[in-house]
Amino acid sequence: MKNEIVVSGIRSTGNLHLGNYFGAMQNYVKMQGHYECYFFVADYHSLTTHPDAKELKNNVYKVLAENIACGLDPEKVTLYAQSDIPEIPELYLMLNMLAYKGELEKTASFKEKARAQPDNINAGLLTYPTLMSADILIHKGKYVPVGKDQEQHLEMARNFAQRFNYRYGETFPEPIAFNFGTSLVKIQSLDGQGKMSKSENENATIYLNDSDELILKKIKKAKTDQGPTQPNSPMPDYIENLFLLMKLVSHEDKYLKYLNDYNQCNIRYGDMKNDLGNDMVQFIKPIREKTIELKQDETYIKSVLKIGQEKARTNASKTIQEARKKWV
Repeated sequence: MKNEIVVSGIRSTGNLHLGNYFGAMQNYVKMQGHYECYFFVADYHSLTTHPDAKELKNNVYKVLAENIACGLDPEKVTLYAQSDIPEIPELYLMLNMLAYKGELEKTASFKEKARAQPDNINAGLLTYPTLMSADILIHKGKYVPVGKDQEQHLEMARNFAQRFNYRYGETFPEPIAFNFGTSLVKIQSLDGQGKMSKSENENATIYLNDSDELILKKIKKAKTDQGPTQPNSPMPDYIENLFLLMKLVSHEDKYLKYLNDYNQCNIRYGDMKNDLGNDMVQFIKPIREKTIELKQDETYIKSVLKIGQEKARTNASKTIQEARKKWV
């Protein structure tokens, strides 16, 4: 399967959190041994909502360090910065000629971001799905690991590939969503208000760079209730999320013990959160420490980006040359 291509990117804003790890990174690590993987830091994408580029380079280094600390191996996957591949904006231009204002305005992400930043509704924000399509199609990606919030963009990438192929000749495969045959894990915010986020509900989100003390503090403040009054009662979503976290980072016996306590109406949330907090600390600590070590070795990070750039451009240049011949 090594000749089948997987493409995915992560924006160079904010810090990675548990949702990113269990919803994406864990799968990426599994994929790297089975597919030809192109994983990039989406620094161009970040400019649509963070127009100040002063910290762009440092953010790229930080995200790359976190990716490697989570288990991605630069010798097995191609890791690169989006802005290091000039073929991407060229294909982005071509695809924009096949994209229509009406369909771009209807995307859920555009509507959401336009509401959030009414004073910065820029063209890049509108054409975000086109750039995402260029990211994927430049490598002729077959599989794209995406969450529910990106499925609409992936459908648009298929539409753009179809339009290009119909108008200029068969060039691009139609990418499909991919999660390595496992159900996607969705981590909710500790306050019960939506999912964990890079930029929202920071006090209710566990980041991979959080200190031991901060992790314990956040888990301690996680939303709970008085507990069930009837055996085997359904769990509220915020309680279910705590049990999910324990299932992911704690020993199975501990998880089953508290699950039985809940079902027998004997749950002591204070004890559970204390155990969960300690287990979460042990889970995140090596990732945080490895990230710090990697960020301090700027020479290594730059070398990974350079090698990734060369590999990505070798593949991207073949695609853009083929597209040029059919386009002009």
